[in-house]
Amino acid sequence: MSFSVGIVGLPNVGKSTLFKALTKKPVDIANYPFTTINPNIGVVAVLDQRLEKIAEITKPEKITPTIIEFVDIAGLVRGAHQGQGLGNQFLAQIRNCDAILEIVRAFKDPDVEHTTGEVDPEKDIEVIKTELLMKDLETIENIIPKIEKDSKGDKKFLKKIDLIKRVKIIISEGKLISEVNLNDEEKLEIKEYQFLTAKPILYILNSDGTVKDLKFEHLVMNLREEEEFSDFSENDFQELGIKSYLDQLITFCYNILDLITFYTIAGGKETRAWTVKKGALAPEAGGKVHSDFEDKFIKAEVIDWESLIRAESWHKARELGMIKTTGKDYIVEDGDVIEFKI
Repeated sequence: MSFSVGIVGLPNVGKSTLFKALTKKPVDIANYPFTTINPNIGVVAVLDQRLEKIAEITKPEKITPTIIEFVDIAGLVRGAHQGQGLGNQFLAQIRNCDAILEIVRAFKDPDVEHTTGEVDPEKDIEVIKTELLMKDLETIENIIPKIEKDSKGDKKFLKKIDLIKRVKIIISEGKLISEVNLNDEEKLEIKEYQFLTAKPILYILNSDGTVKDLKFEHLVMNLREEEEFSDFSENDFQELGIKSYLDQLITFCYNILDLITFYTIAGGKETRAWTVKKGALAPEAGGKVHSDFEDKFIKAEVIDWESLIRAESWHKARELGMIKTTGKDYIVEDGDVIEFKI
């Protein structure tokens, strides 16, 4: 299972342009709203120099990087939570994603229509934020009566109702759930509702080079240029003295999803990167590789990638006592190379 990032924003901000640059897939791009109705979906390999270095010493037949799925969702407009511009359909598509990549327009082009009539990044962010908040508020209004009906005085349900009502107050004050310090138990309690404002958000400022000071954290990119660069080779970038920010963007997405990478070397046949949430235990990580590695887990042999590189082989690392044996309670660390035992 890959993790998915929904590309959202107002119409005509560069969402499909970024999607095309990331995935190298042909998509419809036009200078008018709602070119994208059904979401485009593509997977992108995560650049990982550690994987390349491990492969240099294991010399596998196959190298497999980890991936992130990107979903190009049609533009949201004011009133989307009430169905404006097919808004309910698009908001539902965001619900199925693990994180939000919001594209904010900061370029001026008279040939590209702006739905509000002016280029104002902070105002545009507020429009999208309001729609996400209102949709979450609508979700809460629908689920509270159901929980109260099912509770029948059960303390567990009453505790859940209190939490949901607290979340309602947070949203009513205009705050994103992701901005509030809920503990792990509370986050797990509300996970089933897939609240839109609980998802981590990364802002991309699509700029033509003129950027004023903004109050939110963001990555600045020229998405039209990134699309033009998408077919360039590494030599092309070096010869022209230009740089793409796509790899940096993918890494940022990986980080906001709170993911880590571990590796398997499969007896020299395949060196592969795998993705798990930070804090995952060894059996859960094993389940990513094969269901038997979770269900029948006995132990795991682990070495960090840098130690493996220094040892120059798994066999040599074992001789040097660099490989540790772990049990079911081992928390996987970013950069671990693991061999699962069943």
